[in-house]
Amino acid sequence: MPNVFQQLAAYNSWANARLYEAALALPEELYRADAGVFFRSLHGTLNHLLLTDRLWLTRLTGVGQQPTRLDGILYEDRRELARARLAEDSRLIAVVNGYDDATLARPHAYQTTSGKPQEQPLSDILLHLFNHQTHHRGQAHSCLSITTKQEPPPLDLLLFQRGLPPPNLAERLGSSTPA
Repeated sequence: MPNVFQQLAAYNSWANARLYEAALALPEELYRADAGVFFRSLHGTLNHLLLTDRLWLTRLTGVGQQPTRLDGILYEDRRELARARLAEDSRLIAVVNGYDDATLARPHAYQTTSGKPQEQPLSDILLHLFNHQTHHRGQAHSCLSITTKQEPPPLDLLLFQRGLPPPNLAERLGSSTPA
């Protein structure tokens, strides 16, 4: 089972890099345009994804700050947001790589954003985390197609599994990444 989650963490990073490459190429007005999705714009959706990954990684590791709102804007500047995304994807890969079968089967206790205690197997939490990423990344993908009227980059898992390389987002953004 760890290999499945390791693959999902690597895929997550790959798909995010492809999505951010397209987002960084947009004119500002299209990037921030209301596309009618849950978090309104591509910018709002990408911020939500980063925020919720940080939320779950804080719950899983005990390191980091718990956000109080799920629609918060962590970064107004999309280049800073992209740097933070790269850092969070690396963090997620490292955390997932540390899990073995026994750890994945164990219950993990945490609190919801409203403070309610919860407990469930770590593997179920990771399934939710990656499913949530896919769901909202699909909305971000829709934002690209709605605002540009062009086909956005394909994000299929099979393309990742076949070895389609991601763009070198770190190189495009420079070397500094926020913590």
